[in-house]
Amino acid sequence: MTNNHYFTNDNSLSSNRQIFHYELRGFDLRFVSDDGVFSKKTVDFGSRLLIETFEQPDCAGKFLDVGCGYGPIGLSLAKSFPDREVEMVDVNQRALSLASEGAELNGIQNVRIYESSVYQHVDENEFAAIISNPPIRAGKTVVHAILEGAHDKLSSAGELWIVIQKKQGGPSAARKMEQVFGNVEVMKKDKGYYIYRSIKA
Repeated sequence: MTNNHYFTNDNSLSSNRQIFHYELRGFDLRFVSDDGVFSKKTVDFGSRLLIETFEQPDCAGKFLDVGCGYGPIGLSLAKSFPDREVEMVDVNQRALSLASEGAELNGIQNVRIYESSVYQHVDENEFAAIISNPPIRAGKTVVHAILEGAHDKLSSAGELWIVIQKKQGGPSAARKMEQVFGNVEVMKKDKGYYIYRSIKA
């Protein structure tokens, strides 16, 4: 299954591009999808729950979507908060290209989309929010790197928001966020998916 490798960069994949509409946060958005990206046929339930639950922090600053895929989280939040710049990163070049196309299709200009393995090429250290539907199949080490590295990339009072299934490591992720930030809160839970938020003190 090519989807097992959506968190890698595989140039040998076949192409089966499609464009679909999806309403998120009250906006009718168009997304460009293809083989080799996560949830290529529709916006997955976890991402939808995270997008609809997210509340912007009180502090100023950019948002960062880690593991953006073809862009549902980053693009919908950029559309919802036009005064914020949203940075979107992924290791998958095809996904990044699709996200860029999606931004253009939806007239979204307050985004910067670029390649980065977790925070490797992220220069900013004062994000107001980091948002992620972490790539569970990439393994616990990668997921926890997203959680641990977020602290140094957030401004004071900045927030980390993630979605994760209970059966795919939710309790472990919550413990890690508590350990790193000194706090973690369940913002929403539905169908086994949990939205966790930690705030940088």
